[in-house]
Amino acid sequence: MLTFRKKLLVSAFTVTGLIVLDGCNDSFLTRPPQGQYSPASLSNLKGIEGILIGAYGMIDGQGIGGQNAWENEVQNWVFGGIPSDDAYKGTDAGDQPEQSFIERYDFQPTNGHIRNKWRGLYEGVARTNNVLDILPQVKDITDARRKQIEAEAKFLRGYFHFEARKIFRYAPYIDEKIYDISDPNSTKIPNDKEIWPNIEADFTAAAAALPETQSQPGRPTKFAALAHLAKTYMFQGFDISTGAANTAKLQQAKTVLEQIVTSGKYKLIDNFSQNFDSDTRNNAESIFEVQYAKSASDDGAATAGMGLAHPYASPWGCCGFYQPSQNLVNAYKTDANGLPLLDTFNDVDVKNDQGIALEGAYTPDAGRLDPRLDWTVGRRGILYKDFKIHNSDFIRDQTYAGPYSPKKHVASKKNTLLGVGWTNLTGNNFRLIRYAHVLLWLAECEVEIGSLERARALVNQVRARAANPNDWVKKAIQGGTRDAYTETSDPAANYVIKEYSAPWTDKVTARKAVRHETRLEFAMEGHRFFDLVRWGVAADVLNAYTATEGNKRTYLKGVRFAKGKNEYFPIPQEAIDNSSIAGKPTLTQNPAYK
Repeated sequence: MLTFRKKLLVSAFTVTGLIVLDGCNDSFLTRPPQGQYSPASLSNLKGIEGILIGAYGMIDGQGIGGQNAWENEVQNWVFGGIPSDDAYKGTDAGDQPEQSFIERYDFQPTNGHIRNKWRGLYEGVARTNNVLDILPQVKDITDARRKQIEAEAKFLRGYFHFEARKIFRYAPYIDEKIYDISDPNSTKIPNDKEIWPNIEADFTAAAAALPETQSQPGRPTKFAALAHLAKTYMFQGFDISTGAANTAKLQQAKTVLEQIVTSGKYKLIDNFSQNFDSDTRNNAESIFEVQYAKSASDDGAATAGMGLAHPYASPWGCCGFYQPSQNLVNAYKTDANGLPLLDTFNDVDVKNDQGIALEGAYTPDAGRLDPRLDWTVGRRGILYKDFKIHNSDFIRDQTYAGPYSPKKHVASKKNTLLGVGWTNLTGNNFRLIRYAHVLLWLAECEVEIGSLERARALVNQVRARAANPNDWVKKAIQGGTRDAYTETSDPAANYVIKEYSAPWTDKVTARKAVRHETRLEFAMEGHRFFDLVRWGVAADVLNAYTATEGNKRTYLKGVRFAKGKNEYFPIPQEAIDNSSIAGKPTLTQNPAYK
């Protein structure tokens, strides 16, 4: 298995060694610095493979010193979760105030989280360019492997630039032709060009050369590159100011998505929950999956970026971040026909245990719910994976951030190394793109430029899987100790979910249905904020959200999302300062933040 143990790899060009001066002669002037690899020493198969693994290492946010893993975490819970309507920052008011500013749309270019996200992404870009710069000099390599390394590096470079474009908008594109290791100013280029075409080119080149399958999980396939290419088109598929469809880009996306579907390589696995635990990693639904690993002797490749986003109860004890919102929980309500309440889901709250003590009596909500809720959100009276029944001790401060806990990324108890280091660190992989993404992106395209009935059929595939009763969370009865429980064969709640049976004839309603389904399927996976932005509805949705949630979470009262500004984050001031040549910065700030 391909794992990303950055500790085992010395970055080829970022580690500075000490030069010991010899007073007897001047041979030190030509002596290579100790602790630093030269390009020549890495111009071989072993060296280039090592540099490539170093580039992979930046995907999970743990490959750069001096910053926290969650600031550059691939799941984007800080940037894609807490500024959305899916989640609150969580924990308590004083913990990680940088995130509180992000949650309130007070995006500042001096925010350390924003700064470090930029740093991490462009460290990844630099590492991929290291690979592509040195690769032509490698002699002890087959032509086939050379092509594969080039394709993998371009895939990764496309990914890092995609994230930068998605988050910052005004991001520069840097390739190996621009990058010159001997010139520290070579990468100081203006951010005055649209980089979507460059990103498309990287993914297109990768798809042309990558194999359909890989022997090592974690390395991209042809279809992983195609899925990222389609995602790139989808992010250009709507005008973010008006929400109008860009039919040309959606048609490009549709063509690529159809290629993935007709390949027959992927399918929805039977159980929704199997996308969120270690036992079922790299399954038939996974198109590109970020690999994690942890053992008793090594946790350097574990899920550190999600470490804070665990319940406050034992066995975790830290740290209570990334709590689901009441709005998200309400979104899982269904009507008598088992369909979502597209327009009215937030009118009445699903019952919760706000303010009820651990020993307090509580009767769960008896209303109809989509069963995916209880694989997504930890809530009172429901078994939390295989640990214990969720209760108020899971929450650090209910009055601040509500009564719910995140659930998808938390590994099961049997896959948590209890008593070994920080138990929040696990080997639970993250499915960055799974087949359900392909189906729902394709449904989006069909609504705008194709068949509403085809869109309905695609959505129904996803809903049919969610309706599998064998995968519904089961009711549990509290035992004699806090951790003891007995699981029954009965559903944990009143789960009612069905497929859309009536034909879709109205585009507006169909669009709402597809987008709502996308939220239900991928909630708390870090996509929601960016989906709202790309659809051009962020201001409307998020201002309605804060207007209601401000009555529940007082720190959100009066918070407003600024249309035309908060869709993207500002360029970090540090990056602008560091881009200077002869005292003049080459990077310019997003005009909305000047």
